Amino acid sequence: MHSPLIFEQGRPGRRATRLPDSTVGDAPARSLVPEQYLRSTPPELPEVSEIEMVRHFTNLARKNFCIDTHFYPLGSCTMKYNPKVNEFIAGLPGFLNVHPWQPEETVQGLLELVWDMEQLLKEITGMDRFTFQPAAGAHGELTGLMLVRAYHDKKRNRKSRVIVPDSSHGTNPASATISGYECVSVKSNARGEVDTDALANAMDGKAAAIMMTNPNTLGLVESRILEIRELAEKHDTLLYYDGANLNALLGVARPGDMGFDVVHLNLHKTFSTPHGGGGPGSGPVGVNTRIAPFLPVPLVEKKDDHFVLDTDRPDSIGMVRSFYGNIGVVVRAYAYIKALGAEGLKRVGKAAVVNANYLRTRLEKVLTIPYPGPCMHEFVASANRQKAKGVSAMDIAKALLDEGFHAPTTYFPLIVPEALMVEPTETETRETLDAFADAIEKIDRLIDEEGPEWFAEAPRTTPVTRLDEVTAARKPVLRWREGN
Repeated sequence: MHSPLIFEQGRPGRRATRLPDSTVGDAPARSLVPEQYLRSTPPELPEVSEIEMVRHFTNLARKNFCIDTHFYPLGSCTMKYNPKVNEFIAGLPGFLNVHPWQPEETVQGLLELVWDMEQLLKEITGMDRFTFQPAAGAHGELTGLMLVRAYHDKKRNRKSRVIVPDSSHGTNPASATISGYECVSVKSNARGEVDTDALANAMDGKAAAIMMTNPNTLGLVESRILEIRELAEKHDTLLYYDGANLNALLGVARPGDMGFDVVHLNLHKTFSTPHGGGGPGSGPVGVNTRIAPFLPVPLVEKKDDHFVLDTDRPDSIGMVRSFYGNIGVVVRAYAYIKALGAEGLKRVGKAAVVNANYLRTRLEKVLTIPYPGPCMHEFVASANRQKAKGVSAMDIAKALLDEGFHAPTTYFPLIVPEALMVEPTETETRETLDAFADAIEKIDRLIDEEGPEWFAEAPRTTPVTRLDEVTAARKPVLRWREGN
């Protein structure tokens, strides 16, 4: 149902609240403000009653797609349910009301949490040190590559390239380029893994790092990772781990044991914080001992029975963000890890893999699975059969909105035509997965029953229907104007 703007509701003179006159002593507060700073006309606010205001914003909230109301099968985004208790803990006064300029001795509890969180992430990943400064995953990538550059500069290595698989996240090439490196892409083989022959041909001594995701963005394990590690070591090339897919490995395998030198994590994906729309996020970076001297300052150190911020690190790349980082996200992630424990985290990884394989099996008769066989926590399907009938992956994504599901990731990775990338996560039930698969099957039947023209108007039931997405992204309308 269409909801009018709040400015279009109400009547002149209606108010949601009435405040008493403000006074300072016996004088009206207004008399203490210089005349030039006082309004001559009332502000242009909606004139509505309290119940009109409450119903307006409640009804708007009910139109939202969110993880509390809908299934979000976004590949490589891990849009899992986040326990509300973690929100409560992050909102405790000792975390919420801390000022970043407070002296160290007044924030010992917070510093202890950061130090303890570092120990937990070291155990989970097999790395030796962590920084919590990066504000998101892409920021973690950039920080990681700055550490790569600092390492090679210290050794006076003349490195100019970063090698990236053709199935990598789009931020990998961007981070490499911003860091001043030439990005070299290597192709995937028929199994969907890095082609080690192509990688060997690209290793000419100029590669500063190889950026990898394992499991990769096709949801497949890089089975020759140790061979890649040996190849990198021969050329003094560092191995970088994009942690977007760590959800699949929790408690089962560690990037450090695979031989990675630099790791970034997405706490807001893997360890509980609702994310999207630009934040909030946290992208801590972990390193092994040979990269640790270059970490950003300050680092939290434990000295005897107290904690300090260490800034005396002469090889540090400096600060990449102010203060501690996005501390609220770190607190939520800490609560998540402590609540689950080692066995709980292992169940998370295993359940995510089971859910993905179940859904892949359900859909393989409807969609094309370009890389068949068991996947990890996500899989990539192709709508090429539907495209041959005139219905694209984007059309299917829009039609899914009418069925009450958020669309999966579309057209990524680029190496799969008409790609639909699905990550069900561990928090969804079998009934939800069946309902999603049923919706895909229904859409496939509608192609023959209604024809491709029917899909051009999807979605039909959402507050906003088919948008011009390019114009919406480049020319967004962000404010209300009377008469529009």
